[in-house]
Amino acid sequence: MEPEISFQPSEHQHIRYNPLHDDWVLVSAHRMKRPWQGQVEKPPQENIPRHDPKNPLCPGACRAGGQINPEYDGTFVFENDFPALQADAPEPGPSNHPLLQAKSARGVCQVMCFHPWSDITLPLMTNQEVRAVIDKWAEIISDLGSTYPWVQIFENKGEMMGCSNPHPHCQIWASNFLPNEAQTEDRTQREYFRTHGTPMLLEYGRLEEKNKERLVLSNVHWLVLVPYWAVWPFQTLLLPRRHVTRLQDLDSAERDSLASIMKRLLCKYDNLFEVSFPYSMGWHGAPTGKYLNEDCSHWQLHAHYYPPLLRSASVRKFMVGYEMLAQAQRDLTAEQAAERLRNLPEEHYKQKQAQSQNKDAE
Repeated sequence: MEPEISFQPSEHQHIRYNPLHDDWVLVSAHRMKRPWQGQVEKPPQENIPRHDPKNPLCPGACRAGGQINPEYDGTFVFENDFPALQADAPEPGPSNHPLLQAKSARGVCQVMCFHPWSDITLPLMTNQEVRAVIDKWAEIISDLGSTYPWVQIFENKGEMMGCSNPHPHCQIWASNFLPNEAQTEDRTQREYFRTHGTPMLLEYGRLEEKNKERLVLSNVHWLVLVPYWAVWPFQTLLLPRRHVTRLQDLDSAERDSLASIMKRLLCKYDNLFEVSFPYSMGWHGAPTGKYLNEDCSHWQLHAHYYPPLLRSASVRKFMVGYEMLAQAQRDLTAEQAAERLRNLPEEHYKQKQAQSQNKDAE
């Protein structure tokens, strides 16, 4: 009789449950040993000009619709010139078949510039500048959330994630409906709260902080971890330590701590492959609009970071084939990803290079 093989997460494929999305991910860490290393992508643009009058996001530049940006020196928010949602869209007509259903989709799409310079990103901004971004996010959610049930703040960073403009910015889409992700997270968190009497992600954060195996960063108010059920290679989840349902409910100390831990995380991301690290990120909090008067204590505010890079600055993870037709699959464990991120320095590699050059010049 052959000896029984003991299970090793980093060697043996297995599936992990995602309670937030109510689905499963296939973990196949042994695939990292295969010889094919993936499609090689072109490196991100370097030597970006600090100000380009032809760049529609720069201060004083002319946008596609002819509007002239103000000479802003902090954050700047404007209505998207090509919005996916409009406030005055007509109601679809009635359907005579259950397989052909449509409902109204109305809303507002905005663009928010983080900084007047094009050659800077969040990890290279000061804590005070990142705090100003957080304050503007909270202000926008409060404003649009007074009317719309969902306000989605998201940042696509880098061409790999579909960002065609290097200027530091994000988007805000407010809708008269709850998107699929919001509906799923509302349902799963509500069911968990009903069954266990505590918010799912509040309990999960405490579990990971005690375990520490997937914890990347922490401070007095926040935790950053690679979730047990992560899909993207170096995916992280940003969680407040206390029970808070919406971004605008954070107090001043929590916002300062958030600015600090965001900067630390994004420096680690850039340091991983010494490149301006691409990702899609977004905030999820309790619904707004009519839901402001409802009990949303099952919710816990959180931010998702979904970076595509897998093995190097030029090799990314694709969600195709099995992922599209069966279920998500990843090539390294959450624990392996967390350990790599945890061990990275927090001083940005560009700032370290600049210090070295200054010393050589002395």
